[in-house]
Amino acid sequence: MSTPEQRPGALRGIRVVDFGHHVAGPLAAVMLADQGADVVHVDRPGVTPPAHDAFFNRGKRRISLDLKDAADLSVARDLVQRADVLIENFRPGVMDRLGLGWEELRAANPRLVYCSLPGFAADDPRAGVPGWEGVIAAATGNCRIRAGHAPDGWDDTRPTYTAIPVASNFAAFCGAFAIVASLTARQRTGRGDRVEVPLFDAMFEAIGGSGAYPVAQGLPPERAISSNGSGTYRCSDGRYVQFNPIGATPRFLAWFLDAAGVTAWVGEGLTDRARLDRDPELRRLLHDRLTALFLTRPAGEWAELAGVAGVPLAAVRTFAEWLENDHALASGQVVVVDDPELGATAMPGSAVWLSATPALPGRPRHLPDADRAEILAELASPAGLSSAELGSPADASPARPLRVEADPIALPYAGRRVVDLTQILAGPSAGRILVEFGADVVKINSPQRRVGAHGFVNRGKRTILVDVKSSQGQQILWRLIDEADVLTHNFPERTAERYGLGYEHVRARRPDIVYVSVSCYGYGGPWAGRRGYETQGQAATGIMTRAGGDGRPAVLGPYNLLDYGTGAMAAFAAAVGIYHRELTGAGQQVRTSLTQTGGYQQASFAVRPARELPAVTPGGNVPTAEPRGPSALGVGPWHRFYQAADRWFFLGAARRSLPVLREVTGLEQALSGLDGSDDDAVAAALETAFRTATAREWTDRLTEAGLGAHPVTTLAELMTDPWARSKGLTVTQISEEVGEVVMPGIAIRVHGNPPRLGHPVRRPGADAYEVLDRIGLAGSAETLEQAWAVQMSALPAGWDHF
Repeated sequence: MSTPEQRPGALRGIRVVDFGHHVAGPLAAVMLADQGADVVHVDRPGVTPPAHDAFFNRGKRRISLDLKDAADLSVARDLVQRADVLIENFRPGVMDRLGLGWEELRAANPRLVYCSLPGFAADDPRAGVPGWEGVIAAATGNCRIRAGHAPDGWDDTRPTYTAIPVASNFAAFCGAFAIVASLTARQRTGRGDRVEVPLFDAMFEAIGGSGAYPVAQGLPPERAISSNGSGTYRCSDGRYVQFNPIGATPRFLAWFLDAAGVTAWVGEGLTDRARLDRDPELRRLLHDRLTALFLTRPAGEWAELAGVAGVPLAAVRTFAEWLENDHALASGQVVVVDDPELGATAMPGSAVWLSATPALPGRPRHLPDADRAEILAELASPAGLSSAELGSPADASPARPLRVEADPIALPYAGRRVVDLTQILAGPSAGRILVEFGADVVKINSPQRRVGAHGFVNRGKRTILVDVKSSQGQQILWRLIDEADVLTHNFPERTAERYGLGYEHVRARRPDIVYVSVSCYGYGGPWAGRRGYETQGQAATGIMTRAGGDGRPAVLGPYNLLDYGTGAMAAFAAAVGIYHRELTGAGQQVRTSLTQTGGYQQASFAVRPARELPAVTPGGNVPTAEPRGPSALGVGPWHRFYQAADRWFFLGAARRSLPVLREVTGLEQALSGLDGSDDDAVAAALETAFRTATAREWTDRLTEAGLGAHPVTTLAELMTDPWARSKGLTVTQISEEVGEVVMPGIAIRVHGNPPRLGHPVRRPGADAYEVLDRIGLAGSAETLEQAWAVQMSALPAGWDHF
């Protein structure tokens, strides 16, 4: 067992019982364990862990309990009664039937934060449907190829399957954040709460701005990112780069052409954004020129050139290459852990980095039931203390006393102020999540320029346009920082320092600030100063290789899994920093990145031991190759998309489900005579049978039999679904700029004190006078505007991407 000196994390002293299985529960729990929580993972007896257990259960203690056995169930209850947090991801009702449900446990432990991560919520009509990733993907439209990345002649109605468990990952990210937020609220109220993040609900966080649109214009068609020559290009060594010189100006493209020695292209109008936007022939010419140019050098050389030039470009790598990458290792995004079975094993490091309370991702897992004697001895001790807590706490930071406040319904971050300097999607999403949990966020954009992505991600914030490079703009910014609890930015490494806004600058004036940094590649390694977006993060970490399969690399999925995933990670980082500040009064710097999230999105494949182990089919025991590429429909005949008479649907079953499938109406004859040993024969039989009825009919029959199934739902259908609307997963607000707007609502449920929807998005800069008034500068507003330090009139559009 670790000694106190080895447990410096911000969550030290928090005790977690992890009943999780598969992905969502264990992933949320390992995020807490990495921040110092004492996590006890409960295994089912006799289970042989897969290879990724080395990541999902690192840093945890373990005990095997049969929850159907009275004695073992009693041990589980004792564990929970002395815990701060419980995490589970069973279907709704399972924990209640075991006597481990929220209502029963909170009576015995009212300080408990109880986190459930089921496939579908308890009040969802689909609550009993097995929440396989493919089922959730079908239900949320997360089975389409990204626009511009489909093979030639692709049928847009055909779904595609990814083995990356996007819904489980988002549920874990959001669940971990909500747990820490609830622990912060508990410091004031003395009471725990119930957090619920169903996988279906979590996908609305992943959908993000893809599902936000003015009603008058409707949901826009998906468009490929092709401005300024963006695209995936083959290089002289046969490898690829992902080039994405997007932005409000053509500066990235111009910088790249200068560095590549083809500045003359500028004179031909190939960097003229206005002409490129209206002239498809000019765009085609630029793409053809770039295609030929990239074939003149190897991918790695282009990546180095672009890095020096400050241009968003990344060489496309495999995940295995990312786990061995010098930058990933130097920045701590990959660590090598001495696993008790696999030996030296590379895996993702901590999801977030904290300066004052270092994470602990290097602690190897314990094997199942390895800590039984120790845990049982602790339960027999008078207070149930862990061995770490029984040791000397002399190294611990001085804790503030519990403050029980009169207002029990104040949100966790009520009264907390955030200055948000982030741009595009990831950083602003973190600020929006903090708003939903009570924070007062001021969003700062640059004046006199196109804002770009603004709408959905800035809901609930006050907005002001400030030139933070000018002396007058710095005066505004520092007055805001003086009253802030949190500062967020997404500058590349050293850029904030050049503006006089580095962490050391800020903490010299505000030592208790929680300073949140978000970047593409993370900090501390050789790529720390490089720029990048979603596509570069996917390219660098191997996600594009997974999506492309054996063909050309492709950006995965219709939704931005790294941008919005990193938004949730940054909110988690801020939450951990705020929790530590609540206990000690001390601030610190916290960081995360798109590539860190890229590693966590691939957590199911996130270990590289000295010897490779085969993958296992979901719910089965037959080793199989991971399904990759746009043509993938699933994992064998039992777990894949099928075409019905009207549309596609997903079947979530396993080889052992054959007897159940034979009893489903319409499949009796199709499966007769098949013993399940010939996958091709089973697939052919099911393909033929499923075309005889509609997807809804098959889904009803299959789910009634206890199997997983769901029709493929389009994004337009999802955003207007009556049930999703009734639960606030999709919402309608009135924008002062474009009228009625549909957008995703709140994915996280907190039952005693639910998060609240922020006010409709304001036009960028619309709150300038109010913000200036609060910091005592309202009388100088006109002077500041005349000096171009702040913009208060002729405001830019916030929804101009529609």
